[in-house]
Amino acid sequence: MTRWLPTESSFPRWEGRRRTLVVIGFVLLSLPLLGWSTSHSHKSHTPTATKPADTPVAQAPADATAEQKIVVHRNVGEGDEVKVTVGIPFPPSMLRDIHQLRILDAAGNEVPSHVDAPILWYARDRSVRAARAQFTAQLVKGEGTYYFAIGKPRTHDIPGWPYVQELVPDAQGVRVAAALATLEPAWLCASLIAGPQVPAAKGEAYANYVSTQFDWARKLPVDDHTAWLFDRPSTLFKAYVRTGRFDYLQAADQSYHFYMKYIKRDGMPFSPFCAGGWTMGKEPCDVKYVYVEPILLALALTGDDSEHDAETVDKMVTLWQHGGWAGTPGPYDNPGEHFTERQAGLGLLATINAYDLTGMTRYLGYARERVTWLYDHQRNNPDKLGNDGSWRNSWNLHEDDSWNPQHDVRGTSPWMTENIIDGLWHTWLVTGDPRIPEMITAFGRYMERYGWIDISGIASHDWRNPCSGPQGQIAWYWASSQASHQKLAAIEDSDGWYSDAHNVELVMPMAAAYYFERDPAQSEAFKRRVEALASSYSTECAQVTGTTRRFNWNNRGAGVAVWLMQQPAGSGTTSPLAMHTTP
Repeated sequence: MTRWLPTESSFPRWEGRRRTLVVIGFVLLSLPLLGWSTSHSHKSHTPTATKPADTPVAQAPADATAEQKIVVHRNVGEGDEVKVTVGIPFPPSMLRDIHQLRILDAAGNEVPSHVDAPILWYARDRSVRAARAQFTAQLVKGEGTYYFAIGKPRTHDIPGWPYVQELVPDAQGVRVAAALATLEPAWLCASLIAGPQVPAAKGEAYANYVSTQFDWARKLPVDDHTAWLFDRPSTLFKAYVRTGRFDYLQAADQSYHFYMKYIKRDGMPFSPFCAGGWTMGKEPCDVKYVYVEPILLALALTGDDSEHDAETVDKMVTLWQHGGWAGTPGPYDNPGEHFTERQAGLGLLATINAYDLTGMTRYLGYARERVTWLYDHQRNNPDKLGNDGSWRNSWNLHEDDSWNPQHDVRGTSPWMTENIIDGLWHTWLVTGDPRIPEMITAFGRYMERYGWIDISGIASHDWRNPCSGPQGQIAWYWASSQASHQKLAAIEDSDGWYSDAHNVELVMPMAAAYYFERDPAQSEAFKRRVEALASSYSTECAQVTGTTRRFNWNNRGAGVAVWLMQQPAGSGTTSPLAMHTTP
């Protein structure tokens, strides 16, 4: 059966409950069967902190559905009454008039509320992408159940309040909201706020991997700035989107406030001043710590606008445009140029998320420019060694050594390239740029030809962690279509032991290649690789701590792979997801 996801033209503009029920039906049809993810449960660990995502929900009021439930949770402090702000994301074209959104109590009575729309679908039809509702909740044993309904005008408006009034210090001194509200994962996933997703099913191997990692990653890393690399807050917000788990949302919210506390607000957004940079590590010019996506997700999922303004976002984006201490980014037009896949991918993510957050076409222009740089780099590498599908660059310069062309190893980092694929995926969802599927499938083919170490001949020199079993996969730490096995093995010996710690995030590029690849033999190869990588979801692998930032690099972009693998092979090239006109 073809999986279908709601698009801007899919929702009839009917009013009242009939329209809501039709839309919810489409939402539920968009959620693929358990299939691939559940069948790869590999020594899984079932989360116990909250109910499984597929637990039956209580009967909804007449004007809402079970998927429109809001649960208000006491986050900090005490008391049975609390002011709360909730973010409610919507699919394209579903809500055009914010006055048609109401908050209901469990009995179906309208609750006095203030509602506005801080984010629109700027790349589509400017319908509401995320609404923000504020109301006073009544709690019993720390929780209160409410619903949101659309299709009838709100009749009980109240004045809103600054979000900052809800913030109180938690046990670690971080100012967080006194109450947080969770939504149902079916709604969150179908809203597309984190791109297309499917709710985590009970027993799903990847979801259990995340849950097991969360056991050791949950504690706020206040003494290690490197634990924030690859965007801890967004990683946690996305885990919440697929599960609806309150503990994930709590950790995401706390991490977001802690992260934003260290964004430099004053000065100019270029080196050596680096306004918009992140100061926890006392290195605000290191742009790889500058992320805009958590601002978008916090605003859409909690309604929190207390940590940013237009000037701050602009400084963050402008700092990326200047490159901080790494220098101004641009086309890769010289083989002696410094390049890292991490920097290229994270820069694209920051700029496209800034457009999604603000609708500023200048940011969209920056993102398109970065896509062009990547397209030209992949297809016309200045080293004149041909197009192998990678963003080939210098090993010497990649590792911050002096460039020595005679002894250099031209290649790429497979795991760092996941950042590029994640950035391209986000940008394709916004722009539908036809170059992006070509780039993603080319990299998938590169990985199948050059990226993976042949485990059949690895026994005498095994760089793998045994946690994934005898058939566990491992990618080269530095892969190359040009270098000998001996040279790559030498790099693996010096820098790449246990590079299979990156297997989980590498599922995403392979799944994206499967989604766009139209050659049946190639797509089948990608599918086999993804299935083989599932052994890395084992509990033993998830319990490997090593470094706290592993939680981020494994999971920031990996959740979408479950959805991608539940689509027909090659269906991305004709998907309605990107069939819209972008400014």
